[in-house]
Amino acid sequence: MSAFFAPSLVGLTPPAAAATMAGLPDFSDLVDKVGPAVVNIRTTEKAKVGQGGAPGGDDAEMQEFFRRFFGVPMPQRPDTPRGRRPSPAPQQDEEVPRGVGSGFIISADGYIMTNAHVVEGADEVYVTLTDKREYKAKIIGADKRTDVALVKIEGSNLPRLALGDSTKLRVGEWVIAIGSPFGLDNTVTAGIVSAKSRDTGDYLPLIQTDVAVNPGNSGGPLVNSRGEVIGINSQIYSRSGGYMGISFAVPIDEAMRVSDQLKTSGKVTRGRIGVQIGEVTKDVAESLGLPRAQGALVQRVEPGGPAEKGGVEAGDVIVKFNGTAIEKSSDLPRMVGNIKPGTRSVATVWRKGANRDLNLTVTEMEPDKVAKRVEPKPKPDQTVNTLGLAVNDLSEAQKKELKLDGGAVVETAEGAAARVGLRAGDVILRVNNTDVKDAKQFNAVVGKLEPKKTVLLLVRRGDSSQFVTVRPAA
Repeated sequence: MSAFFAPSLVGLTPPAAAATMAGLPDFSDLVDKVGPAVVNIRTTEKAKVGQGGAPGGDDAEMQEFFRRFFGVPMPQRPDTPRGRRPSPAPQQDEEVPRGVGSGFIISADGYIMTNAHVVEGADEVYVTLTDKREYKAKIIGADKRTDVALVKIEGSNLPRLALGDSTKLRVGEWVIAIGSPFGLDNTVTAGIVSAKSRDTGDYLPLIQTDVAVNPGNSGGPLVNSRGEVIGINSQIYSRSGGYMGISFAVPIDEAMRVSDQLKTSGKVTRGRIGVQIGEVTKDVAESLGLPRAQGALVQRVEPGGPAEKGGVEAGDVIVKFNGTAIEKSSDLPRMVGNIKPGTRSVATVWRKGANRDLNLTVTEMEPDKVAKRVEPKPKPDQTVNTLGLAVNDLSEAQKKELKLDGGAVVETAEGAAARVGLRAGDVILRVNNTDVKDAKQFNAVVGKLEPKKTVLLLVRRGDSSQFVTVRPAA
């Protein structure tokens, strides 16, 4: 069997075989170095339980044990008459286990970094070191957007991890993860960096690895071969709930920016400019005359927000922010989010074939407002154009409500328009680079379009605007 799996070693002398094995990485010294700074985190919550045993207690666990391993119910207690349930005991608050995760010490005085979801909803947090010392920890702050949390234990001269530079991380580089998968303390797994800046959220350009990460590893460190933490293990891609070869970590640079704010104020403050954005596809770029597909497509501008005050319009493509190029749409919220509210900034937008710089002031992030739907204004004898659209003029009331000077509201969508998702109530604002003033002008512009050539429409739906590509009927 061994010859089947390792034919290349057959016939090798012992020194040659040893040399072959020596080419594999050995993480033992690295683990000895960094392991003491990795901690187990368990959380509890206050719950109502019965003094004599209640659902979720020892009885329930034993019932599950008998059912799974013996296929029969647990025998009844001698003091419980057959056919009767035990009388409910008086209820009281009691600490019950809530979850298990991992973390790592970043300062000798006891600051520990972990995931926000590890400590979310916890009434108490307990930290256990590798030498079995246990501390009750205080949650300094947690940020759900980045899934980063900072907790504190009272201690001194504690082992701590050195912080690396995640921007210098290379795809293919060896990394290890240490944590408590399924509650198994001090478990080490290894792999390589599979990808960098993997987009899975607005503020998380995650590190992708093939390191085995499972429930309980959350919050533990991702460490490079120099013993520096370069990420916080945070997510896995799985169809089963367990590891399937893909795991993600929050870059330590991003995590430290968050933890510094949590340490200072207990919360994270982010900048915003009040736009809803989308990706710039190849079709959109070609239709707008952009040299290549890049930037963030502005789909909606919040009324009264910083972007509107600075002159940003729906349909603009923000290609730079404060002079830094925006390669993909997810770059923009990260750039703006890292800017202190109140800072004056410059957004470079592509509009109708040219770049222009717009000055605006970043404000503090707040929840988005609820979108409104525009109801079409019925008119008889509607004619469907080559795009499959029948449109009306916007009423003055609609223009005032939407803060628009023009546009055409869709009455009927069929054919090509219906296939791309257009529907009654949508407002057409632009055809390629031509602004739509009213229904008559819109139909005139559509009538001059080249047959079978893709058309780019700027469409308003509720409070959001987006570009939609439509191919006219032949």
